[in-house]
Amino acid sequence: MKRKSKSRLGQVWLQMARETALSKWLLGVVIVAAMLAILLIDAQPAGVQIEVGEVARQDLVAPITAVNTSETERLREEAARQKLLEVQDDPSFYQINPAVVMIVEENVTGVLNLLRQGIASEAPQVEEEGAEEVEAPPTPLTVSEIDRRLIRDYQIEIPQSSLEAAVSLSLAEFDQFAQITTDLVLATMEGRINEDGLRDARNAFEESVKRSGLRGDLEQTAVILGRQLIQPNLVLNTEKVNAARDEAVQSVEPVQIRQGEIIIRKGDVVRTEHINLMRDVGLLRTGRDYGALAGRTLLVLAIVVLMVVYLHQNRSHVLESTSLLGLLGCVLVTVLLLGRLFSLPAWPPAPYLNPSALVGLLLTLLIDARVGGMAAVVAAVLLAVISDLSWSVGVLTLVGGLTAVLSVSKVSQRGDLMRAGFIVGGANFLLMIALGLVSKDTGLILHSYLGLLSGVLASIVAIGVLPYLESVFKITSSIRLLELSNPNHPLLRRLMLEAPGTYHHSILVGNLAEAAAEAVGADGLLARVGSHYHDIGKLKRPYFFVENQVGKDNPHDKIAPSLSTLIVTSHVKDGLELAAEYKLPPVVTQFIAQHHGTDLVRFFYHRATEAAEDDSVEERDFRYPGPKPQGKEVAIVSLADAVEAAVRSLSKPTPGKIEGLVRKIIKDRLNSGQLDESDLTFQDMDRIANSFAKVIMGMFHTRVEYPDKITKEDIEGKKGKNGSSL
Repeated sequence: MKRKSKSRLGQVWLQMARETALSKWLLGVVIVAAMLAILLIDAQPAGVQIEVGEVARQDLVAPITAVNTSETERLREEAARQKLLEVQDDPSFYQINPAVVMIVEENVTGVLNLLRQGIASEAPQVEEEGAEEVEAPPTPLTVSEIDRRLIRDYQIEIPQSSLEAAVSLSLAEFDQFAQITTDLVLATMEGRINEDGLRDARNAFEESVKRSGLRGDLEQTAVILGRQLIQPNLVLNTEKVNAARDEAVQSVEPVQIRQGEIIIRKGDVVRTEHINLMRDVGLLRTGRDYGALAGRTLLVLAIVVLMVVYLHQNRSHVLESTSLLGLLGCVLVTVLLLGRLFSLPAWPPAPYLNPSALVGLLLTLLIDARVGGMAAVVAAVLLAVISDLSWSVGVLTLVGGLTAVLSVSKVSQRGDLMRAGFIVGGANFLLMIALGLVSKDTGLILHSYLGLLSGVLASIVAIGVLPYLESVFKITSSIRLLELSNPNHPLLRRLMLEAPGTYHHSILVGNLAEAAAEAVGADGLLARVGSHYHDIGKLKRPYFFVENQVGKDNPHDKIAPSLSTLIVTSHVKDGLELAAEYKLPPVVTQFIAQHHGTDLVRFFYHRATEAAEDDSVEERDFRYPGPKPQGKEVAIVSLADAVEAAVRSLSKPTPGKIEGLVRKIIKDRLNSGQLDESDLTFQDMDRIANSFAKVIMGMFHTRVEYPDKITKEDIEGKKGKNGSSL
């Protein structure tokens, strides 16, 4: 499966490469290069080359707000050192060291065992004669030897009188003495003893000895032993100390170098601290940031690839049109450039004022909503990168762009753009407040008004640049179509005055075409505007067309059918000339050229064949030049034109007659091949027929027949009771 998907993707790219002209590839390269240039500006090596001991040639100012690492580190070390001094005097940071207690216990046992060796053992008694001889007990240590070993092994000095008192005891008495002494020493060591409390601990031990019941000389010996063996047993709790130290370090707020702050003034000697500050704010030139260059380049290339694949699968006409591709690239690059410019000021909230909704507004108006939505996503990602990976800027751009797409999907006048700007601004305003609450960033909440200004600014800029973009990229927006549909347009005004029948016919065709286009999901506005201009060529010879011959003779009765055909079919060529003179956009002129397709002028063709005595009449001489309708809207206008003209010939139109005639005309156009190059389906044709029939029935609705004696004033209620006019 993976191999198939890879090969299929490769085929798509190969097909795209073959179908794309060199000019489009060059345009794509220019767009990608411009996007890369904008994103890689701050990844280029910047700053100055300077060393310690040099004299600064200019004032060096921090370009960004950054952390003063050296000062922050110094303050943190000072905080850690201060905390260590504090814990030295805090008993809560100490704990009993079991190793010290164990050493004291070993020393007590060793000293008492040494004293015990100075006591003479009792000789064993021999009860029976001939019994086995028992080994004589060891010779006890002398007092002087015990004293020497105590000093050597345990650094303990005991008065001779105390030693003599101890060795004069019996073994049983000594063991009792040793047990009492050991218990009292260990009981004392179980308490918390620090250096300052050592005297108190020894005094407490002495008191406990006095209460033990030992006789005077042994009591003194025990006190001397305990005072020399008892040691401080507290040690710092390293885990607790380290935790307190880390907490003290973390509590130190980083020292900020503010954007615009002067690091070193002109003429000052550069010191080490200046170099550190310059390194922190990126003023010290250290070479290219190849990681940032590579990362941003890969990001742009990945986004461009995704854009191309999306357009190829959903909006291939954008890739096929140099003007649409250029428009898409121009709008994206412009918004990214504005994002870069708004990120330069020292005021941190400035990026939120960027009118990034321009992407959604302009591309939805000039291309369509899908392209506008895709471009809004792309702009959100890249503007977030430009703003130092600010997720709030990215989210704001994304939501604002998509809101703009939804706000201008249906535009009926230029004022709707301003309304869309306020909608986008309101969405941005609420979103900034929401983001500020989520991230606990009061700055976002305080500057949420910038979101509102951004949306309004985007709509103002869109209104200003829209005509220029339409002119440069030869694109007609819905707003331009609305302007063309205005009856005060010079060409429509001429049509109304010079060819009123044709004008009325065009208005009726527009009503039919708009309703049918909306029924099949086509552009109703485009169909209506195209209908208004499709017959403007009749302005050159209006009296040669039957709808303008009210009360006049038909000039075609006096000329040959071939000449009549030439005059009638020439209204297509004449219309194209007028369209060029009045600078009508191509999307409108296509209706003039294609609304008759290559259809046959049947009336004059039949007249010619009836008048001819042989088969010399060629059908091709009585056909329109074409081409056939190329899109849904043109095909619908073509059908509406034929239907409106045919329905007027019905003497007593009924719903059944109207629907039958409509379906017959559509069927004849289909059979003649005039709809072969349009995108209409059989289902679309059925919907068009239903829509035509519904609109025409409304045009031919019945009226109440008033008596002849009732005047207009009577109908409108404009006469008073006394018969006088009001």
